[in-house]
Amino acid sequence: MSALPGTTGRRRIYLMRHGHVDYFSPDVLRTGKTEDVPLTPLGREQAAASGAALAHVRFDVALSSGYPRTRQTAEIVLAANRESDHLRLGAEPGLVEIKGGGSAGIRRREELAALLTFQFEAAAEPGATMFGGEAFQGALDRGRAAITRLLAQPDWHTALVVAHEGMNRLILGWCTGNDLRAVQAFEQDLACINILDFDMVPRADGSVGTEIQRAIIKAVNITPYDWMKHGMAMTSFEAIFAKMD
Repeated sequence: MSALPGTTGRRRIYLMRHGHVDYFSPDVLRTGKTEDVPLTPLGREQAAASGAALAHVRFDVALSSGYPRTRQTAEIVLAANRESDHLRLGAEPGLVEIKGGGSAGIRRREELAALLTFQFEAAAEPGATMFGGEAFQGALDRGRAAITRLLAQPDWHTALVVAHEGMNRLILGWCTGNDLRAVQAFEQDLACINILDFDMVPRADGSVGTEIQRAIIKAVNITPYDWMKHGMAMTSFEAIFAKMD
């Protein structure tokens, strides 16, 4: 099994959120398809900053959720990486954003920001959903399964994964061992980088393959375009729904 240098069974995932998008662009307002929204010029700049910070990292695997905003972010990061020529960017549908409901007809940024702000506070309540859409538990289950599938693949030790605000929160909560009880505490700024290590050991039942022994959170919510977040007083939800000049 491939492992990080100096370890016997440790793998690393650089887990990113996509860069800035505009959910109130004319195209989105016309079609209602937020899943198709692309990065804005600001989002591309944010992704480029993260790409420059990761330029020295040799990735063995690269995945996005498959949505344009995560795919574009990953492509920009890999384009800046001098060690990425061997990679083919894959898609993992299990990492798509938590599917919301009940937001149809909202036409103002302030309304949607207010709707989203406290959704994660109630994520651990029985049956809690993203404003009437997908259950948080169901989204956690599919996200956890997606990461577990990745970790089960042979012959790699360092991966780039680009996903979404909500999905990243769920994965981070899972890594703490507190699942949905922890998700409200994790901010995920635009184009941020999280570093997650997983110690892998042979399966306890003796079958072929490995399983996760423990997860280690090495870093959370790093934003290379503003390392110390001195100019980032807004939450990520407030920032993404702020009016662009």
